[in-house]
Amino acid sequence: RNMANFTAVSGFLLMGFSAKPELEVLWASLFLVLYLVALTGNTLIIAATSMDDSLYSPMYFFLKHLSFLDICYISVTVPRSICNSFRHTSSISLWECILQCLAFTLCGSAELAMLTVMSYDRYVAICLPLRYEIIMNVNTCIHGILAVWISGVVSGVMHTSATFSIHFCGANVIHQFFCEVPQLLKLACSDEYVRELGVTGFLSLVAFLCFLSIGFSYTRIFSTVLRIPSAEGRAKAFATCLPHLAVVTLFLSTGVFEFLKPHSDSPTALDFLLTLFYTVLPPTLNPMIYSLRNKAMKAALQKVVKRRKATSFAESL
Repeated sequence: RNMANFTAVSGFLLMGFSAKPELEVLWASLFLVLYLVALTGNTLIIAATSMDDSLYSPMYFFLKHLSFLDICYISVTVPRSICNSFRHTSSISLWECILQCLAFTLCGSAELAMLTVMSYDRYVAICLPLRYEIIMNVNTCIHGILAVWISGVVSGVMHTSATFSIHFCGANVIHQFFCEVPQLLKLACSDEYVRELGVTGFLSLVAFLCFLSIGFSYTRIFSTVLRIPSAEGRAKAFATCLPHLAVVTLFLSTGVFEFLKPHSDSPTALDFLLTLFYTVLPPTLNPMIYSLRNKAMKAALQKVVKRRKATSFAESL
């Protein structure tokens, strides 16, 4: 039955931002700028946290992995969309669609797990400072990263296998710039998407538990910070927490928005624009959020940029 499904469908048509070629190129150019900003920002954070000895702590270890995840997350959808727009083509093969769906779900789920682990790290740092080095040791950090990637792989495989085990009917037109699961389910024959709903329900429960964990961590963090007697101490504690809280809020709000927004049969330009909120915006803004509020990160980034300039100057001599 599954083999019949794979042989029956050879590919899909991705509907871009506009039917007009000149507008399509304009959107692709905007995508390219945002993609380059995201790549540059996240690469700089990876370089800074890898090269600066003062940033060798669990917080920056997790931040480095978050930046790597962000690069993967935005690279799954945006480059393909840019290429399609500049080539004025909209086709994507079945296997490319399966891989894109798998990678997008994997990265999205892993990012949520990473933010959960990072909120626990901040909770231990602020609420249990004397035990921080004991609790957040090397083994804990490695196990945390393994849990992040395992949860991402499991979520991606479950979601993708459930989605592509159904039969597709109709024109095989996806009203989105990438292979989005809700759009794929609209192409399902009859009620075959019921099994996918079961998987979606399970993954939504896991996501909700992550939300609860993050909420619990930040409730405890803020109650602890507000009890710190000195204003300087409170400011320092908030400085390490607020960037992470901003990133969490950005990612969760855009993710929840995607689940709740109505999926029309013929999406408008506004629907496509809103999709940017959860596909492109978090990876692009995360590096800026982390570097704007964090003095240590700013100093490390300046070192990386200076070192790069010095290397370029030496090569030009």
